[in-house]
Amino acid sequence: MVVSQLLRPQTHLSYRGRFAPSPSGLLHFGSLIAALASYLDAKHNNGQWLVRIEDIDPPREKAGASSEILKTLESYGLHWDDNVLYQSEQTQLYQGVLAELAQHKLSYHCACTRAQIKAAGGIYQGHCRALQLSKHNCATRVINTAGTSEYHDLIQGQVSCNQQLAQEDFIVRRKDNLFAYQLAVVVDDIYQGISHVIRGCDLLEPTARQLSFYQILGNSAPKFGHFPLAVTEQGYKLSKQNNAPSIDRNAPIPSLIAALTFLGQKPPNELKDANLDELLAWAIHHWSLAKVPKSQEIVL
Repeated sequence: MVVSQLLRPQTHLSYRGRFAPSPSGLLHFGSLIAALASYLDAKHNNGQWLVRIEDIDPPREKAGASSEILKTLESYGLHWDDNVLYQSEQTQLYQGVLAELAQHKLSYHCACTRAQIKAAGGIYQGHCRALQLSKHNCATRVINTAGTSEYHDLIQGQVSCNQQLAQEDFIVRRKDNLFAYQLAVVVDDIYQGISHVIRGCDLLEPTARQLSFYQILGNSAPKFGHFPLAVTEQGYKLSKQNNAPSIDRNAPIPSLIAALTFLGQKPPNELKDANLDELLAWAIHHWSLAKVPKSQEIVL
């Protein structure tokens, strides 16, 4: 374990949640579910709700998407409580954490390709750990001294992940020199003092890795809750990669009611005639994680 000198736990309200979209496209219905669930859980618990733009993968980003995402959230009445954090502005912090890991001999460079790992069974076996490779044309892996494979989820209950995968040394800096998601998300959650993370079930397994990384960095982890994914009849997750249609910024009420229904909150019929403030006030007051379905996918 390395107690990071760059990531001192911050003192905030007892509840501090966040929504962290990537600017690879506009917000779709699946994104709205994530934004709304995290917003309502924070507000119901008298907490703060933050927005973070995960813009650390330039090849996948769409020009203007960040500002459009923020405008859409505002048009849906989902207002954040602190300055928007852009991961592209966190480079110095990420580099500092990578340097600390190297200093404590908790990372190494790896030249293995995905094809090689797949051919060897799909789980990385630490092939490059003792080779002392240079950074050139290599990714950086953290030595996974924690190997967390089980945790309690606020919605799903006890979660068990693939133990071998959970113990794998995972990538924190990609071969193309971009920062890996696991590094950025954990570092930023610590940096922002996030106490609760409400998000989709597609991240159930990555959460185990993130819990390991919190332990490696010597920090306590947030509480996690994962709601079901919205999928098509063909079984595809609603996502920007699958060209899910963007939500209508000019008609928020029907989409919000549909999202509340998806999340098991059972909004009454009369809310369809309410204004935005009335709808969100009802939703905040009646919000309950216990009502959210425990299934990992729901077909729309």
